[in-house]
Amino acid sequence: MSAKWLLGIIVPVLFLACSALGQVNELSVTAGRTFVSTQTILNDPLSTNPHIHFGNEETIAFNYARLLKGGKFLGFHAELPVVIYPRMDLNTGLNQIPKDIGALFVTPSFRMNLFSGDSVTPWVSAGGGYGRFRYAKEANYGYGTYIGPGGSNTGVVQFGAGLDVWVWHHWGFRVEARDFYSGNPYLNAIAGEPINTSNSRQHNYYVGAGIAHRF
Repeated sequence: MSAKWLLGIIVPVLFLACSALGQVNELSVTAGRTFVSTQTILNDPLSTNPHIHFGNEETIAFNYARLLKGGKFLGFHAELPVVIYPRMDLNTGLNQIPKDIGALFVTPSFRMNLFSGDSVTPWVSAGGGYGRFRYAKEANYGYGTYIGPGGSNTGVVQFGAGLDVWVWHHWGFRVEARDFYSGNPYLNAIAGEPINTSNSRQHNYYVGAGIAHRF
């Protein structure tokens, strides 16, 4: 998936948002952690620890949104969630995977707010877009060289929910939880054989809190 492909997703959504009447811009920044469930390795020859464990990585999320249609009860937004976790430690019984990975998710989405005209407004979101995984050059346990690629691309589906509390003029607090459902990272064995796991795709659960601003 190239940069042109990514722009092909983002630009139409932003164009649609900017063409609507009576819109309100919104920016938010939250910080939290991403959680990935343990995966079982299907072709572990030793079966000493046939699982890949993922650390709960610190994560930062940015969001731009624009109001498409608002009312006293429901508000509809086009939004662009961007989530980054720079380094997530990996652990398994064999020294055959990178010691850590990083990820970037960019998922143009649509969001529906309940009680959008009030100071407390819960919301749900859904969309999809692009993901990029980065792989450490060192192998698991920090010795040896990981011979797999330096990174890989993936399609991502995003589902989320959250709560905004507007406390002072156009400033508020946000808590959010999102699932970035991506392809699996490409984890290649030192011997050159790919690692097969019990999952064909991966849930990246992000939970965070931060600030939001309307303008």
